[in-house]
Amino acid sequence: MESCCTINVRGRLLPLDEPVVMGILNVTPDSFYSCSRVAGDSLVERAREMIDAGAAIIDVGACSTRPGAGFVSQDEELRRLHSALELLDKELPDAVVSVDTFRGKVALECVREHNVAIVNDVSGFEWDSAMFGAVAELRVPYVLTHSAAEPGGLVEYEEFVPDVIKHLAQKMWRLRQEGVADIIVDPGFGFGKSLGQNYELFAAMEHFSLLDAPLLVGISRKSMVTKLLGVDACGALTGTVALNMAALERGARILRVHDVPEAVQVIDIWKAIKYSNNIDVDPAMSSRQSKATRDL
Repeated sequence: MESCCTINVRGRLLPLDEPVVMGILNVTPDSFYSCSRVAGDSLVERAREMIDAGAAIIDVGACSTRPGAGFVSQDEELRRLHSALELLDKELPDAVVSVDTFRGKVALECVREHNVAIVNDVSGFEWDSAMFGAVAELRVPYVLTHSAAEPGGLVEYEEFVPDVIKHLAQKMWRLRQEGVADIIVDPGFGFGKSLGQNYELFAAMEHFSLLDAPLLVGISRKSMVTKLLGVDACGALTGTVALNMAALERGARILRVHDVPEAVQVIDIWKAIKYSNNIDVDPAMSSRQSKATRDL
């Protein structure tokens, strides 16, 4: 078994020595996957369903970053988030909550005023100059994503995969200098990358171990699935499941997904393969209840 890896979430240690699931909770009316949109009472119900299904983290976003989407104003993003997070604070106070935002002020307010433990920034502090200072001040776990300098833009590379890793390493160094101890790395599939580049990066994912940080993979129902298979987001579950298993084989520690039960099952099967000498599978029991899962 690998050496233990943990992140500090509001004074508690969340172990990542084995993979966990981050469930996506969109409080937007225009997320690319319509089934992921929630509001009002259904938000708490969806979050509770995800936790009961095995999600370790709930990732709440209020500004769609899908290709072609116009960003809502900062005030509107905050209004949506405050409303959602107040409900989660009240109904699920022990949940590990992440806020999905690229704006520094939004990150500051959400962490200071709610039970938000993680900042998930798809821009890698590229789209808002205030984000780096906010993360340095908060010093909460930060998901550092490789992305284009401009929303929706493409990047030119001399050597694609080495350039991505180098770019992330430089940003990690800057964050470390500011005392940010818990950095999670996201390769940024779909952000500033072509379909071919996404798969080239995926194939080389094992090289991200050089960064010595937990690896988050977020490919759930994205265009790298839909474009390749010729399906829409609603038909992309099978492709997502396949890529999630491949991501675990390449070192992923967090799977960010819309479909929590399926991702948990992928992890259970991956663990059964990895620790096959130590399990005794009872086929009459479910994946979540089997002795195989309990023993891992």
